Amino acid sequence: MLKLSCNLHATDKLQSFSSHYHQSDPVHGRTVSSVSCSENRKTGLNPLRAAVSADQESVIRAEQGLGTFAGRLRLGSLTEDGLSYKEKFIVRSHEVQSNKTATVQTIANLLQEVGCNQFQSIGFSTDGFATTPTMRKLNLIWVTSRMHIEIYKYPAWGDVVEIETWCQSEGRIGTRRDWILKDVATGEITGRATSKWVMMNRVTRRLQKVSDDVRDEHLMFCPKEPRLAFPEEENNRSLKKIPKLEDQAQYSIIGLKPRRADLDMNHHVNNVTYIGWLLESIPQEIVDTHELQVITLDYRRECQQYDVVDSLTTSKNGSATSGTQSHNGSQFLHLLRLSGDGQEINRGTTMWRKKPFR
Repeated sequence: MLKLSCNLHATDKLQSFSSHYHQSDPVHGRTVSSVSCSENRKTGLNPLRAAVSADQESVIRAEQGLGTFAGRLRLGSLTEDGLSYKEKFIVRSHEVQSNKTATVQTIANLLQEVGCNQFQSIGFSTDGFATTPTMRKLNLIWVTSRMHIEIYKYPAWGDVVEIETWCQSEGRIGTRRDWILKDVATGEITGRATSKWVMMNRVTRRLQKVSDDVRDEHLMFCPKEPRLAFPEEENNRSLKKIPKLEDQAQYSIIGLKPRRADLDMNHHVNNVTYIGWLLESIPQEIVDTHELQVITLDYRRECQQYDVVDSLTTSKNGSATSGTQSHNGSQFLHLLRLSGDGQEINRGTTMWRKKPFR
């Protein structure tokens, strides 16, 4: 039995959007259906699926299983050109903080979800994060190397957000994924994000270059021309290098331990968990008066279940409590390291703005 939100007003809004969405998008509900492969060839609704061979199609049928039903429930599908994917989400009560707006972890989880759903909709595996057939044969997985998120306005409980995502090749290095977030009610762009991913061998845990076979499998579903959530301009924060926090940190939380629930299907700590650890050492005075505007993370090594982690933070523009911070915002430099030997796990930066009056 499906578990529905207790917010009836929000549910009505979602049903209204759902009704409109089904009427305006004839592809919806068939993006992960094995039946749709042959249908799409006849109708031309999804030209990319026409490139799937008979052998690949049989694999898709075997792997999708009940995915057809899940696909019909999702409010998402490929865009008209087939090179990006859009999905609508309702913000639920357990995804918000005390001010009833979504947390940055909620946003990051939705970004990950819509990215996986894009590749499920074109027939890639449901047993990993957007792994291709060749990757599965070679025990290869995608792991995050960099994540950059900018939130202009946080969605509130009951709001419906639409997220569009697309993927682009980074040559032998890996792949890039971008996102744009919109408020469905107003059409306003409320956030953007970009990320870089590299391949790792699931068995050896070593990084690997992207082979021609894997790159070709991905390129079929990627824009041919660069399509970027953030323009490649001089003031583009997503491109800025993150220095290592070398000096003694002003704020720290020592001895953080992964919970069992923090492990993902790749058998290591999920990238979203790092965000929570990083924010633990932000001073309470900032959390009380500010909201996170920008976060950038460089992932240096994976974290396992029994690792113990220290979260270190230093203000980049004066003491967070001395009144010397910028009037409009505060910036911090972060480091996650192993408690035992001090190995660097993650480095990051955050920018905070004054909380809006609600």
